[in-house]
Amino acid sequence: MIVVPPSTEILSHLDEQSIPVRIEGCGRLCYKSEDKITAESAPDFIKTILKHGHNSVAEMAVVSLEVMVEKESIAAKLYAVLPKYLTIDTLDKNVLLITASMRGFRELYMDHGNLKIVKAMTGYLLQHHRLFFADITPERGIVSQAGVMVRKLYLSELLELPPFITARHRFVAVKLTVNRAVTHEMVRHRPCSFLQESQRYCRYGTEKFGNQVTFIKPMFYAEDSAEYKIWTKAMEDTEALYLKLLETSSPQAARTVLPNSCKTELIVFCSLIQWAHIFKLRATKGADPSMREVMIPLFKEFRERYPKVYGELDLDLT
Repeated sequence: MIVVPPSTEILSHLDEQSIPVRIEGCGRLCYKSEDKITAESAPDFIKTILKHGHNSVAEMAVVSLEVMVEKESIAAKLYAVLPKYLTIDTLDKNVLLITASMRGFRELYMDHGNLKIVKAMTGYLLQHHRLFFADITPERGIVSQAGVMVRKLYLSELLELPPFITARHRFVAVKLTVNRAVTHEMVRHRPCSFLQESQRYCRYGTEKFGNQVTFIKPMFYAEDSAEYKIWTKAMEDTEALYLKLLETSSPQAARTVLPNSCKTELIVFCSLIQWAHIFKLRATKGADPSMREVMIPLFKEFRERYPKVYGELDLDLT
């Protein structure tokens, strides 16, 4: 049995990676198969997840496009279909800022590929991120669309925009290493994207996991208290039962005896404005103490990294 404290990590290093590398790095967390990542493994991983319809993995990277249209009617047709998963703002007359995940842009083309503005965006993405669109677009590609110009905005450009626009279009991924009671609350937040370590596929009774289960240290009990001893005994007994079940059962069957105290890893990916909403609910008074234990320091780190967005956000953290 292993006991570890909860922790968080802002996955800023992923912002410096290619989109396929980023998505593979996030997607393999579910199966704890990060050891299979190589310099060439991302394309095959992407093709496999798209083939099997594991769309949530394709949500772990967003692209922001500046779309210039000659006529307002071209943009109006996009608004008329109420596209899912897109964040849209007007930067100037007939200039749109559109941010979406790879999944969002894929489904936009599959649902509304007849629209000129959608064809233009997909054509641009096909040129620069072919891996994500080749399976749903014509073999000959997509011809350029008269009256629509598309270019990508980089993160540095997003941060130079007005704070409200930045907050809506700058997405940040955070890995939480917490107990499952905390993740049960986190996954209620929308719109966010999530990937979580899967007890269904992870077999903890193997050398890969040290033949033992990892638990998150409860913040409610001092280590020298009688309550902590009771908790420790309960975790030891649960681990023994789980490992015994694994002798004749699959991980998805054996996991039914595992408690909320089990350690799990969860990637939460959303815009800065959504993170602000999370902090307002999960870092302040009334929130679960175990949630506050990780959310308060995470909020302080966000405030230091993004002062333009969070500098005036005053939360009661007492």
